[in-house]
Amino acid sequence: MKPVTEKNDDKGAVFLTGSTMRHVLVMTSTGAIGLVAIFMVDLANLFYISLLGVQELAAAVGYAATIMFFSISFCIGFSIAATALTARSIGAGDKLAARKAATASLIFMFVMCCLIAMILYPLADVFLTVLGAKGETHTLALDFMHIVIPSIPLMGLGICFSSLLRAQGDARRAMYVTLSAGIAAAIIDPVLIFGLGLGLKGAALSVVIARVLFIVVGWHGTHVVHKMLAPPDFQSLSRLAKPFFIIAIPAVLTQIATPVGNAYVTASIAQFGDSAVAGWAIIGRIFPLAFAAIFSLSGAVGPIVSQNYGAGNFDRLNRAMRDSLIFAFIYCFLVWLLLVVSSDAIVVAFNAKGEAAEMIRFYCYFVAGSFIFAAALFVANTAFNNLGYPLYSTFTNWGRATLGVIPFVYVGQAYGPNGVLAGWGLGGVLFGVVSILICFRILKKLPEKKAKEQEITPSIPSANSPFTSGKGASAGR
Repeated sequence: MKPVTEKNDDKGAVFLTGSTMRHVLVMTSTGAIGLVAIFMVDLANLFYISLLGVQELAAAVGYAATIMFFSISFCIGFSIAATALTARSIGAGDKLAARKAATASLIFMFVMCCLIAMILYPLADVFLTVLGAKGETHTLALDFMHIVIPSIPLMGLGICFSSLLRAQGDARRAMYVTLSAGIAAAIIDPVLIFGLGLGLKGAALSVVIARVLFIVVGWHGTHVVHKMLAPPDFQSLSRLAKPFFIIAIPAVLTQIATPVGNAYVTASIAQFGDSAVAGWAIIGRIFPLAFAAIFSLSGAVGPIVSQNYGAGNFDRLNRAMRDSLIFAFIYCFLVWLLLVVSSDAIVVAFNAKGEAAEMIRFYCYFVAGSFIFAAALFVANTAFNNLGYPLYSTFTNWGRATLGVIPFVYVGQAYGPNGVLAGWGLGGVLFGVVSILICFRILKKLPEKKAKEQEITPSIPSANSPFTSGKGASAGR
């Protein structure tokens, strides 16, 4: 019998065989359902709040969500590192290394999320002012954030649990982690908002309760079902800290590029009043929900890429990337058509009026189509983050969020809030095209890169793998 510290068989590496398109579809669809559940928590909040008929409440949720998006982006960035370290070890057949990486990732995630919450809580007032929130809207948004911010560590652990289950290849249980929270929010929201008359505070409490369920369901899947966690020890934590943060830091920088760009859009729209901000808040809930499969795609395909890269299966890896791109383009086109058909129904559902209604229709008819290029960027990020080029992902995302947003939005705001939306959509075209060209260039160089890594670390025992030595680390989604 082999000692547990040696390389074990690759029975758990489920992505090394079978149809790559099927793996892409299964992982993406289940991941999308999980993301829909997360987005549904926010969407349910906004929907029920909009039924109260107070424009300032909807605007307050929009301002708060823009800032809270930063914390979600941090958590996703850290979960990228968790996925990469764990999935590659699984692909290489080293189960003990995978368990240690999973445990360390959860600990690192919790500590960093606590720090984020401690920084964000006292600065929430300042951030809202910078975004343009004023008067009663500012007060309502601040009250909402002061309830939700302390639950950021819960959200981080839940996202990490879901990522670890995807690294294992258990797409179904990864979906359950977030789906349980979405279902709970749909039930709890109306009870707290209307039944107990708590209004916006009830919506905030619903978010906190949903995040508690993240932990319960995620712990059951990773620890009880898959035995993915090892007892934490200081030696493993210190050894894994460097490779984890080598992955996590550029991944986080990549993730926060989007909320930075969105914050600039929010500030630009704020000058047109609460009605325009309410319209932007509704759009900010619609497009993540509609394009959930694309947001899920890079995270869902990450384990497929990582496992096959760890095993040296370059043909399957290239095939998975091509399948991802095909899926993304077809999906975006179909969703765009659906939004066009549903635009009036969305306006009615959210009780949108005036500029808010005009913005929703303009987005559905024109701006939504530009997401095809964002999809190309997400697919490219899968390669950058999983194959040892996380800084490429950082540069392209920040380019999209700055050079691809600020100049276009600045010009567009002269034409009103719809001009801002048009600038926001058009700015992503160039970076979508450039990123995918860089991606395929990287794929051609993979065999050479892998050979060099093996020369540096010819054997991969648990204590000296490239992930524990800090060599060969890459980001996860």
